[in-house]
Amino acid sequence: EVQVVESGGGLVQAGGSLRLSCAASRRFGDGYVIGWFRQAPGKEREGVSCISRDDGDTFYADSVKGRFTITLDNAKNTVYLQMNRLKPEDTAVYYCAADRGPYAVVDGSLAAGYFHSWGQGTQVTVSS
Repeated sequence: EVQVVESGGGLVQAGGSLRLSCAASRRFGDGYVIGWFRQAPGKEREGVSCISRDDGDTFYADSVKGRFTITLDNAKNTVYLQMNRLKPEDTAVYYCAADRGPYAVVDGSLAAGYFHSWGQGTQVTVSS
């Protein structure tokens, strides 16, 4: 089972950008899907984006569509989440998760139950 580690979080002003990285312990195998989730204090976990290793298929929650971009660098076994035009409501702990597909979207959010390899999370704080 692949292990993943997130990095790249930090403090940024509203309107700014951050790029999160999700580094895997080994190559993402055939059929893998890598997702990004976030959880703010007192709120439910939200699945914001994912990418399929095989065909590059992507998903974005409406809350981040047009602002966040997920990419996969197979040579580096790393998935990136480029976050632009950040808003205070993007403040959360961001988690990377990976597993063999498929993935599902429930109520507009990536479903977490399909993922079994999780990172420790990285804090993103957007000040107003």
